[in-house]
Amino acid sequence: MTGLAIDDAAWASAWRPRSPADKVLISVGLVLSALLLPVWPGSVLVGLVAVGLALGPARVPARTFGRAVRAPLAFIGIGALTTVVEVGDGIGWAPDAAAQAGSLVGHAVAGSAAVLLLATTTPMSDLLPALQRLRVPAAVIEVASVTYRMLFVLLTSLTTIREAQTARMGYASVRGSYRSSGALAAAVLTRSWDRARRLQDGLAGRGLETGLRVLPETLPASRRFEAASVLGLAALAAVSVVVA
Repeated sequence: MTGLAIDDAAWASAWRPRSPADKVLISVGLVLSALLLPVWPGSVLVGLVAVGLALGPARVPARTFGRAVRAPLAFIGIGALTTVVEVGDGIGWAPDAAAQAGSLVGHAVAGSAAVLLLATTTPMSDLLPALQRLRVPAAVIEVASVTYRMLFVLLTSLTTIREAQTARMGYASVRGSYRSSGALAAAVLTRSWDRARRLQDGLAGRGLETGLRVLPETLPASRRFEAASVLGLAALAAVSVVVA
């Protein structure tokens, strides 16, 4: 267990042995379908397919997928609110507010579900080498890799300090909770900054001027899976266009 629910789900997924290229193909295809197809029925079908694949063949726990989608839904809700409210001489509803909000929510929810399908089935250690093979700039991959590693430093520091505060009754009252939360945020940031600085100094002292080179696990692509993905996406697009 890594401590991140999405990462744990990706390692335990039934699609873990599949090639990242297979999963990128279906996920990117669903994202493009969510953006380009009509909201009805295109985005609805994309969302259902993404959730169905995650909970069905990929065997991602429904609770984990539901928790992962909560944050995108909050941002989508805020974005939808800004499209339906018009500020001029006063505050009122924008023209075609319901249609605009429905279109935004439909496209965004479907696209988020497609992205989460990839996130909950592909560990970062598989995805980064795949991006390298796709000629993504090395600097971008290195930043993503370091950020991913630092998440666990932050998580470990957060858990350790919070447990110590709880043992000292730091959250026994509302006032104490506010004080402890502020101290927790300050301590986590300073400790993480110090750990990152020491890591950088250690790598620089070893003369490391390029990214860390590792031998990635080779997962062969499945032509059958890729063909089924393309046919499924084509069928989804055809149904959406005909019904719309």
